[in-house]
Amino acid sequence: MLAAAALLLLLLAAGPGRARRDALREELLLSPLPAGEVAATFQFRTRWDADLQRGAVSHYRLFPKALGRLVAALGVRELHLALTQGFWRTQAWGQPPLQAPAGAELWVWFQPTVTNVDKAWKELSNVLSGIFCASLNFIDSTNTVTPTASFKPLGLANGTDHHLLRYAVLPREVVCTENLTPWKKLLPCGSKAGLAVLLKAERLFHSSYHSQAVHIRPVCRDASCLAVSWELRQTLTVVFDTFSSGQGKKDWSLFKMFSRTLTDTCPLASQSKVYVDISPKNKEKELLEVTPTPASVHEAIVQGDKRTYAVYDLLSPSLFNTSRSLNVQLKWKRPQDSCYIHYQPAQDRRRPHLLEMLIQLPANSVTKITIQFERALLKWTEYPPDPNHGFYVSSSVLSALVPSISAMKNMDVEQSPLFTSLFPSSDGSSYFVRLYTEPLLVNLPTPDFSMPYNVICLTCTVVAVCYGSFYNLLTRTFHVEEPSRGGLAKRLANVIRKFRGVPPL
Repeated sequence: MLAAAALLLLLLAAGPGRARRDALREELLLSPLPAGEVAATFQFRTRWDADLQRGAVSHYRLFPKALGRLVAALGVRELHLALTQGFWRTQAWGQPPLQAPAGAELWVWFQPTVTNVDKAWKELSNVLSGIFCASLNFIDSTNTVTPTASFKPLGLANGTDHHLLRYAVLPREVVCTENLTPWKKLLPCGSKAGLAVLLKAERLFHSSYHSQAVHIRPVCRDASCLAVSWELRQTLTVVFDTFSSGQGKKDWSLFKMFSRTLTDTCPLASQSKVYVDISPKNKEKELLEVTPTPASVHEAIVQGDKRTYAVYDLLSPSLFNTSRSLNVQLKWKRPQDSCYIHYQPAQDRRRPHLLEMLIQLPANSVTKITIQFERALLKWTEYPPDPNHGFYVSSSVLSALVPSISAMKNMDVEQSPLFTSLFPSSDGSSYFVRLYTEPLLVNLPTPDFSMPYNVICLTCTVVAVCYGSFYNLLTRTFHVEEPSRGGLAKRLANVIRKFRGVPPL
């Protein structure tokens, strides 16, 4: 009885009052950009009421065990890792939700108990390299710095001893599917339910900008801040170019971007919401129409601007009553008369790009058009005979209907001069003009074409010598010749040996 009472008392002491609680909150922010693109920002926040620094944690529920043991073993106070492909164009897209440089960025604050920060930093980069399948193991003293003002702690900090901070960037790091897969595996529901079902690799990397990040920091558990909780934020920002589909419209939907819709929620999430930025994006104050109709609208001040968001709560029972899928669609209420763009993307070795824009230019104005492109490697047989001369880009075509200075009377076209009969004008109020720009000569890096020649010569020589010798040995027929019984020389030798008294041959 005494043993049972002691056991009951122990269970009560470790009961719900002292249990470690963890929670998952996920959200998706959809923001139409002023240039016509669409930015999608995912954020998955896992908060855990536990003390990882003391190493007393043995059971993990929502918080990833790989990152939790890493924080406890190496004395990490804050960890911020970002893997980015592309460049955020602030001038055209505005301020990004989350800043990140191109390539791989890692900066870490260590605990004051860490005696050898450089050793812990090197070990941490190697472990993260294995977790995220990235080249973080190339971080060493040659690309590591210790900033003093630019990277302050973002979480609960007891001091600002910058000797405990390390920062490194690998701008040549290429982000691909092998980095996204381990990032998704850190989510409690993976990519099987909730907002993570939209994380389809072939759609995410077919975009203008892609950035995924992991942020770990200590935060206050409550307002009194008497206890510390650990927060893990996994963020992913993607910018989709809606004109790459060839439709030339700003209208979009979840299925158009991700090739999927939302069907259910993550059962481990305590909050799952979709926010759509429906704020006016230009001077004309064009409004956006969102379908289905959101249950609520939220207003907030973001980066100094007032924003209006349509909110979809995936945990609401009424959201999936009419349909088992949620496909958020957004349309502009007023058609875009100033520009209907037609774009036909190219196909490698089949057809070129085609871009047509119908625009209305005001007088005495300057219009600048920029196009993003990606470089592709040519096969060595596809280079022209003189690749060092450069590659030509064909002339652009500008077709315009220019207002006429003076109106002309209607006359018979056959009686007009020859140069006026190709593009006749019915009323003389305007005339048609087609202009061509100069062809562009682009100098691109070319390979050393002497190397294939040397390789071919060396290969042919080796094949001719080695293969020819083996072929000769394998196909030649050998005959054994019987020794002859004697000739004239042998008979003469035997006569001489007979006179000398020597036995014949």
